[in-house]
Amino acid sequence: MNQANNMGILEKFVNTVMGVKTANQQSANTAIATTQELDITAVVVYKLGTILQIVTMLLVLLGMEKLVNLIDSNSAVPSWVSTVLTSLFFAVFSLRSRIFSLLDNTRSRQTYDQVIRPKWSPAPLVFPIVWMIIAVLRVISSVLVWQEMNHQFLVLPFILFVVHLAFGDTWNTIFTVERRLGAAVPVVIFGPWLSALVVTAIYWQTNPVAGMILSFSCVWLTVAAVLVLRIWQLNGSEPLYPLKRTPVVSS
Repeated sequence: MNQANNMGILEKFVNTVMGVKTANQQSANTAIATTQELDITAVVVYKLGTILQIVTMLLVLLGMEKLVNLIDSNSAVPSWVSTVLTSLFFAVFSLRSRIFSLLDNTRSRQTYDQVIRPKWSPAPLVFPIVWMIIAVLRVISSVLVWQEMNHQFLVLPFILFVVHLAFGDTWNTIFTVERRLGAAVPVVIFGPWLSALVVTAIYWQTNPVAGMILSFSCVWLTVAAVLVLRIWQLNGSEPLYPLKRTPVVSS
């Protein structure tokens, strides 16, 4: 009984930190695919949403750089203050990058719980735990890179990092929120997975320790990409693009 209670507390804590909603959120209105036609509107929305998120986060980086420069130039402020502030900043970026997105980025287990999954697929609770660990590793590696870049924020490693986070949030919209299992396959490969490799490489080039720390995310995203591919195969292998949908009211 105590073990079950402890697991329940752990699950609640992890889901709270990561913003994962576990309740069934099905609405009376659902959307179903009726044709094999490409949903051009969805493609445009995804692209615009991703671009706007990237631009917004870059502006935030610029603002953060100016703030830290002011702190560093003030001799009355201890040197560690900017490091602590930067750590908190990257923690927000790593845990809540979706607040900068105009797309619906609700974190929910609903899709994962309902689709057919391979036998080796991790338990639902594993995902928020691993992503919480990755968030910590992102903060540590980013602070190391920030120190190496003389406390600058609007630099190539962080620009690529922002792009990677935006790609991940857009993928979440496609897979978790809208349950487009086909479109999620190429997006996860050419979005979060590929960009993670690029970010890790540039971090490694800037500071080898930072690159090694961040490399764990590449391993996890490789597993995630393979899992998304298998889920797509096991659930009908719909076309690898967003299908046009029409709303229907369930009785």
